[in-house]
Amino acid sequence: MKNHSFLMRVFQQFLAWRPISWLMARLLHHADALLLRLSNGKLTFAQMSGLPIIELTTTGAKTGKQRTLPITGFPNGKKYALIASNFGQENNPAWYYNLKANPECVVRKNGQVGTYIACEADEREHEYYYDMAISYYIGYAVYKQRAGNREIPVMVLEPKE
Repeated sequence: MKNHSFLMRVFQQFLAWRPISWLMARLLHHADALLLRLSNGKLTFAQMSGLPIIELTTTGAKTGKQRTLPITGFPNGKKYALIASNFGQENNPAWYYNLKANPECVVRKNGQVGTYIACEADEREHEYYYDMAISYYIGYAVYKQRAGNREIPVMVLEPKE
């Protein structure tokens, strides 16, 4: 779990503010993808919030096309947990539907690439990983409230053996 400085906590609260979250939901993945390309996979804007970022490649649920995006991936041994908060928006993010339709995906982290299988977390795992996410970034608690009746899914990626 992370032990953030006062300034990092203030920055995270700013990022969780509804207008900023709304803007980030629409722009952050584009900006991060560009910065990842320019930095040869080393930097993202999302990293400034203290979050562990991976590059996730999924197969589109409708199109069948490969989609790669930088996303927060909480490490747990060889697994990664992904929180489908979509910044507290009404709907789940597209990558969630892609993983539900096509669970095999590719993860790139620190130059290492691996194939993973995604499955939705059970109730116990969901609570564990959501609490982990909040320990990294307080915005996830805000997103949970903002999502209202929508249960925010957690996807767990396990290495394909």
